[in-house]
This record gives sequence, structure tokens and C-alpha cells, in this order.
Amino acid sequence: MDWNRVEGSWKQITGKVKEQWGKLTDDDIDQINGNREQLEGKLQERYGKAKDDVRKEVDDWYDRQKW
Repeated sequence: MDWNRVEGSWKQITGKVKEQWGKLTDDDIDQINGNREQLEGKLQERYGKAKDDVRKEVDDWYDRQKW
């Protein structure tokens, strides 16, 4: 997985991120700024999920994207 695509296109894909994870606020999105660890941490915080579950969810989301 090449997370650099996400980091480089963060401004363009924030809509997809918000669509997938609606509990993330605009401030969360700004803070994350394409950083995967930040995204996973915020998802754990907002959804109360385990780290492994969040990691798998992010992987699944990434794999579904049309890059």
C-alpha cells in the first residue's frame, strides 16, 4: 500500500474520508492532514474501536478507492 497517494491528495479526498467516517469533524480532518497514524487515532477516538479493527477498516477503504 502506498499511503503517499493519500498524503499528496489529502485536500482532494477529504470528502471521501468524511463520507466514510462521518463522525470526523473538519478540525479532525485538518489535524490528520493525510497522516495515516493520525487518521487511525482519530477513528479510534471517535468510534471507540480497537486499533487492529481501525487499521483493517482503513486498509479496506484504501483498497476500494479508484486511484
